[in-house]
Parts: sequence; C-alpha cells; structure tokens
Amino acid sequence: MLDAKTTQLLTEIYGNVPQVLQSGLADLFDSASENETEAELWNEQDVVLITYADQIRSGDISPLRAQNEWLLDQLLDEVISTVHLLPFCPYTSDDGFSVVDYLAVDPEVGTWTDISNLGDGFSLMFDLVLNHASQKHAWFAGYLAGDPQYADFFIDVDPATDLSEVVRPRSLPLLTPFETESGTKHIWTTFSPDQVDLNYANPKVMLAMLETLVEYARRGSRIVRLDAVAFLWKQIGTNCLHLPQTHAAVKLMRHVLDRVVPGTIILTETNVPHAENISYLGDGTDEAHMVYQFSLPPLLLDAIHSNDTSVIRDWLSSLKPPSDETTFFNFTASHDGVGMRPLEGIVSAERVENLVDVVKEHGGRVSMRSKPDGSESPYELNIAYIDAVANRNEVSEAEHARRFLATQAIMLSIQGMPAIYFHSLVGTPNDQAGVEQSGQNRRINRHKYDRSELDSALWEPHSLQRRVFDGYRRLLEVRCQQKAFHPRASQTVLDLPGDGLLGFVRETNDGQKIAVLANLSSDARVVDASMIDETLRFDELAQQRLFADDPIPMRPFQVRWLSSD
Repeated sequence: MLDAKTTQLLTEIYGNVPQVLQSGLADLFDSASENETEAELWNEQDVVLITYADQIRSGDISPLRAQNEWLLDQLLDEVISTVHLLPFCPYTSDDGFSVVDYLAVDPEVGTWTDISNLGDGFSLMFDLVLNHASQKHAWFAGYLAGDPQYADFFIDVDPATDLSEVVRPRSLPLLTPFETESGTKHIWTTFSPDQVDLNYANPKVMLAMLETLVEYARRGSRIVRLDAVAFLWKQIGTNCLHLPQTHAAVKLMRHVLDRVVPGTIILTETNVPHAENISYLGDGTDEAHMVYQFSLPPLLLDAIHSNDTSVIRDWLSSLKPPSDETTFFNFTASHDGVGMRPLEGIVSAERVENLVDVVKEHGGRVSMRSKPDGSESPYELNIAYIDAVANRNEVSEAEHARRFLATQAIMLSIQGMPAIYFHSLVGTPNDQAGVEQSGQNRRINRHKYDRSELDSALWEPHSLQRRVFDGYRRLLEVRCQQKAFHPRASQTVLDLPGDGLLGFVRETNDGQKIAVLANLSSDARVVDASMIDETLRFDELAQQRLFADDPIPMRPFQVRWLSSD
C-alpha cells in the first residue's frame, strides 16, 4: 500500500493511481535506506563548483580523474564542498543535455568508479535531464520501431494543431517529423530536433525517471538538479509551462527521495521570471529545496553598467525563502548564458537593451526566443561573465579583476548556497574559437582545458586569470569561516544610496553578524557609519579595523565583509 501523500500526488497528476506506479513505487519504498540521524541540509561551508566531467584532460588518464587530481592539487577541497558534474552520460548533442543512457557514464570522460573517487573528497551533484532524451536513446528507437513497450513514451502531435500558446525557449520548430513503423509522426521537441520530449502522461515514463532519480542519489548525488523541469507536462491549449501536474511531479520526486534516500536535496532549474521561479519552493516543505537565483547574474551586470544599484537593492529586499528547509542557489555564471527572462518585471526594457549592447561590445552573443505573437526577444546573453563585467580593451587587468571579484563577493555573501562556474574560478575569457567551430553561442563559455594549458594560464602571477584565481581562493577561505553566511542566517538589506552602493547584514539566530558593503561604481564612495551596528568594524577581507564613528570609505569595486571580530 502507498502512503496517503503518494496517493494524493499521483491522483493530482493522473486523476487516479496508475497500477504501474502503485507497484513500482511500493518496490522503491521497500528498498529505502536506513536514516539513523537527520543531517543538516546545508551550512556556511557549502560552496558548489559547477563543471563538466571532461573540463580538464591530462595524458592518458580519464578526464574525471584528471579534474579530480587538479582540484586536489590546488587544495580546493578545503574551500569547495560540492562538485556539480554537468551531464556525464553518453549523449549526442547540446554538450551532454541530449542523453542516450541515463544510467551510464560516457566512456570518453571516465567511469562510475571515477565519479565515486571524486566523491571521496567532495559531495556530488548530478543533473537529471528529465524533460527530454536523445533521439538515439533506446526508448526512442523502440518507439520508432513500434515496440509496444515504448508506446506513448513520446508525444506525437498533428502538425495542424494550434500550438501558438506554448512558451518557446528557443527559436526552433516545436515539432520534428520522424519516420516510424506506422508512418510519419511529428514529435514534440522543445529544445532541438535531437532532444525528444518524454511523455509523463504515460506513468511508465514517470516510474522510469523516478527510478533514475533514486539511482543518482544512491550513486552519491547529494543534490539532484532537475533540468528544464518547468516544461515537463504538456497540455494542448495551455502554455505548457509550470502546469499543476508539473508542480505535483516535483513534489512526488521530493517525497520519493525523502522516503528512499533521505537527505537528498532537489534543485529545480527554471530560467523564468522571479515569481514563477520561486513557485517551485512550494510551501517550503513539499517541493524543491532550492531554486536558482536566476535574476542575480543580470542584475549585477545591470548595476555595474547603469551605475544604479537601486534596482538590485530593492530586489534583494523582496527575497525571503519560505522556510528553513528551502534556500536559494546563488550563481553568476554557468554552462548556459545569462538569462534575460528573469529580468521581466524588474528592469526596464531600455536597461535590458543596454545590457544587450554591452555584451555585444564585449565580444558576446545574444540568443533569441520566439514569442507567441511571432516576434523575438533576447532570451540569453552568451558571454564569459568576466568579460561581461568589463571590456578588457578598456581597463587594466588589476581593475578588471576587482570588478569581477566584486560581483563574486556579493554572490558568495547573499542568503543561500553559492555556486561557482569553473570558468569563473579560473577567469576564462570568451572562447571565440569555440563559437566559430561549433556555430553555437553557448560555446563561448564552455572552453575545455588540457591541464598543461590551464596550469600555464595560471602561472603568470600578474595575469588576469591568476589574479582572479588567487582572489577567488581568498574569498572562499574567508567565507567558509563566517557562520553568518549560513543559508539560514537572516538577511536585512540596508537603505544605501543607489549610486553604486549596495549593502546588507547577515545574522545567525544566536546574534553573529556580518555587514556586507559593496561599491559597484568606478568612483570612491563613503558609507554613513550609522547605517550599521557600531560593533561591526573589522573587515574580514582587508584584515583591517575601522574606527566606530568614522565614515566607511569604499574604493571603486571594493567589497567589505564587516564583523565584530
């Protein structure tokens, strides 16, 4: 027998309890892990590194082993708690996000043993690419061949159907024709012709993905990222985004993990406007544990390039996780570009256009999406974040590093769990050759390193990449020692002038505080000392004590973390 919550969620999704899920979930629950003690979900030492499984190659060893060795050689296990391995399964396109076999490791990157060895020094985070699979997946091959086992695993739609309401993430056809045993079928492909959407209306698909989710957790994935989950459920006549069945499915995944592999954290990836994004936190106890802070990367860029910090200040003031069991997943860069939809309702169209122009001037690209009315709008800014903050032809390497590290210091200190993209950690510039070779805008910040190339790039003490790497390392060393940066610590935004200044105070339940002050302008600023507690005068970053009543000076692009020491 299934418990009442499972029965309720299945009924919300399917209108009943499908037999295949009743028996399949009963088997999963019977295999549940013993949970002797309930561990804390997260703490101030949690920092995630986002990286590809083949990010570093070295000689004849596997890329997974090569990266593990590099991370340990750099002693990064002392300041990074978790490694997020972007999709490492066999794939056919989209740098891993078109999966051929969910339960295999691509032999080009390594083995499950390599992943287990990485897990000896770090916690792990995996991607569950659950909206779609590769057209080369065995399920789709069976579907095309008419195998009844895979009937209705995918979504066949008459091309004459009105699908104009469906939200499109990219300017590509929604349906792709395929020849099957029973003739031509037009299959739903949200992201590309090679990425065929799975049909969760078929309970066999739901069970297969729930079993995969559990297997990932058992393979060591402390955090599981639900990729493109907002598109999961399709219902013709709707926008097919954030449908009630989708939210119920995420709740079901949370409930299954809580029962079978307790302590596993669910992170939803929904690159949409802020209010829609945080809806996946549910009531604070029943859906995702974390959501990406998608508005943060473009808002930081907007603040720097508009010389106006009032928008990001007001946005930060509005943030509050719904419970102690939820938090934000903070980042500025990832394998994707900087999403623009998360600025909707926050930033004016004029300032959005300004960001687009800045990115183009700094060597970046702009990806567009189709809107229901047939028009297009900027969907994503494709650029290395270090090149987004400054034009390397106009500033010195020292100033460039200061600008970039200021954005990272803010990201590391706001409420939530911070995540660092590998290329931000080592200051990788725009990979123009990658874009030209692939024809894909996103390749601009997906450069893969040979270890000798990476070591060489970080060897020169005064190079931009070395300045960034050393500065980032310093930020992480200090951050991990501050209990006030615990995800559960409160956050109070300071009412500072919006001429480049930004500030907030983090505080634990037992009264430990850190005041974060930032100057995101090219000019020196001063903060009124009365704005923060007079005991908070020791700058943990500069290792400098300030006088209690004196105005607090802020150099251009300086960030202070002020404690009571």
